[in-house]
Amino acid sequence: MNDKWWQSAVVYQVYPRSFADSDGDGIGDLRGIIQHLDYLKTLGVDVVWLSPIYASPHDDNGYDISDYRAIDPLFGTFADFDELLDGLHARGMKLVMDLVVNHTSDEHPWFIESASSTDNPKRDWYWWRPARDGKQPGEHGAEPNNWGSAFSGPAWQLDPQTGEYYLHLFSRKQPDLNWENPEVRAAVYDMMNWWLDRGVDGFRMDVINFISKVTDLPDGEIPAGGLYGNGYPYFGQGPRIHEFLHEMHQRVFTGRGDRYLTVGEMPGVDIEQARRFTDPQNAELDMVFQFEHVDLDHGPGGKWDYRPVSVLDLKGNLSKWQEGLAGLGWNSLYWNNHDQPRVVSRFGDDGEHRVASAKALGTVLHLMRGTPYVYQGEELGMTNVPFASIDDFRDIETLNHYAEAVDIQGEPAEDVLVALRRTSRDNARTPVQWTGGPNAGFTAGTPWITVNPNAAEINAEAEVGDPGSVFAHYRALIELRHRSRVVATGDYEPALSEHPQIFAYTRSLGDESLLVLANLTGDDAQFDPRELPGWADSEVVLANLGTGSAASGRLRPWEAVVLARR
Repeated sequence: MNDKWWQSAVVYQVYPRSFADSDGDGIGDLRGIIQHLDYLKTLGVDVVWLSPIYASPHDDNGYDISDYRAIDPLFGTFADFDELLDGLHARGMKLVMDLVVNHTSDEHPWFIESASSTDNPKRDWYWWRPARDGKQPGEHGAEPNNWGSAFSGPAWQLDPQTGEYYLHLFSRKQPDLNWENPEVRAAVYDMMNWWLDRGVDGFRMDVINFISKVTDLPDGEIPAGGLYGNGYPYFGQGPRIHEFLHEMHQRVFTGRGDRYLTVGEMPGVDIEQARRFTDPQNAELDMVFQFEHVDLDHGPGGKWDYRPVSVLDLKGNLSKWQEGLAGLGWNSLYWNNHDQPRVVSRFGDDGEHRVASAKALGTVLHLMRGTPYVYQGEELGMTNVPFASIDDFRDIETLNHYAEAVDIQGEPAEDVLVALRRTSRDNARTPVQWTGGPNAGFTAGTPWITVNPNAAEINAEAEVGDPGSVFAHYRALIELRHRSRVVATGDYEPALSEHPQIFAYTRSLGDESLLVLANLTGDDAQFDPRELPGWADSEVVLANLGTGSAASGRLRPWEAVVLARR
């Protein structure tokens, strides 16, 4: 594979609603981002991925789009957007937009037309079906199939005007587009080209592996204790997905050069599928977001059913993907995003060892083969939030699950709250902690969601100038990727594979090699240096607890050391 610019790049995700508020309305906006561009430049990132800023009713915080070619006034204007884009480009950074085209808002003009009558020209732009045979619309069990929505409840909503149901894999206000219709695809590609012509540098594609459905929409298997059928086998990597993505590449990116980045969010994708999606010969996507490592702590009941994860589980899965995509595909490396709880609380230690564990987790992720993604606040070691009650949550998935679990299934409210505090997407959505002052410096008004009370101790103002901070360590990791081709494109080989505490691997390219050692537990970890021959006289290029004692075969709790051999 020829080197691509994004192999040595680092992407930073901005969730605009929670990044920085410039006008005091309590909601982050484009001008708030503009005010912190020098912060991003100081961190050293190459690309900003911007979560949706399009016009939206905000049923799912902007992932329900009502106009793809309008900026929501909540976030600002096109003048603000152009200033942001120009500011990033002037600082040598690129801008990647969030592309949400599995579904729209039910307030999008396309859907309003589609819902207006059964013979409207846009009726077939969405998935409409009558009630099941023998059932009346609205009757229990009349939905066209038994699929469940990702946000609880059935995946079908009855439209009383036409007496038919429409499919929504997510919120009822997020009807699924029918990609079988070539007019839908043409409209999407036209919109994408419009944004690229404005100067954006690519797209992160939301649940893009859901766009092709098995057209007869069969019932799914109902899991034990479940209420609805699992439709995933019929819409995850559907029958025409590769055709659609190749067509998108041809219609949008062919002939534009190689400055663009495309990454597909793909829940449930496996290694063989990811290899096909990211094989350059297939001209589909540059990389995918896979979910296996962030699903490891999900029990049989799904994301709200917690099960502990061992270091062996974690490193085994990440190494499997490193080896599986070697030489053909490409990995997206991430711990956090707007849909995941904070990694330092999830796989680290957000108490005594917060700083060390944040650095250790960052180290093992950033030095693997792939493109690292930093989610806002991750570089500060931000943690999960001690939400006091259900009233503190804002996320539709969280609120719907609470209502279903407590009101329908009869689970104790406090037990459900324990799961929400651990796993809710709102953990990632509290404001970035800029200062230790009021509202963490996020807003002069009342924030739309609570600020984590630990902002007095964890904030950018305290960390940017501190050489021992999580921020400084992330900056060093990014610098190392930029200056060393072995990090960007070298071979990956796991080491100490059976060690229950230590995540270790080597990266090699030509005469240059790196050894990464990280103790991902709160106890001392011993290992035999003879299992790592040839590293006795190597140079320490990065460490989170000083030069340490790795040469003697001991790593302190959450200690990470990177050694170089030339």
